[in-house]
Amino acid sequence: MSKRDLKKYFDILNKEQLEEQIIELYDKFNDVKVYYNFVFNPKEDKLFQEAKIKISNEYFPVRGKKPKLRRSTAQKIIKHFNTLGVDSFIVADIMLYSIEIAQTYSAEKYIKQDSFYKSMLNSFEQAIQYMIEKNNLDTFKNRVGAIANKTTELNWINQYEFNAIIERFEY
Repeated sequence: MSKRDLKKYFDILNKEQLEEQIIELYDKFNDVKVYYNFVFNPKEDKLFQEAKIKISNEYFPVRGKKPKLRRSTAQKIIKHFNTLGVDSFIVADIMLYSIEIAQTYSAEKYIKQDSFYKSMLNSFEQAIQYMIEKNNLDTFKNRVGAIANKTTELNWINQYEFNAIIERFEY
């Protein structure tokens, strides 16, 4: 069904029928419930803190488990934030935080897998592109530079690519 068809359908319904359908969607689909809960009570700070805890738990688990080092956890959070319409500064902050926490972990323990470094490079590039798109790269200029410098300090195998990304976007 196209948006146009949906609009025609909505025109046929009266206000009570529309309300009934929205309430049914709210009850039936968790995504709809999460969306409306956020729209009417946007606690971005709370979401931000919970996201940071989830991401850091991937590298520094609270319950003594082995770290999982999954980039996908941060990617899911970022996607969820974008779906909800969370402020772009908070999304960019989470993007950079996920790289910074990975760097903190790699400073303590050497990581052998090349895929880890490639994944962090992809995250970095996506963060830069996102910040350029949202026109807030200048706000995070120091952190972006610090991340690139940290890759050199930690002797990451792709440290030159991090610096090349900064240069390519005329940072």
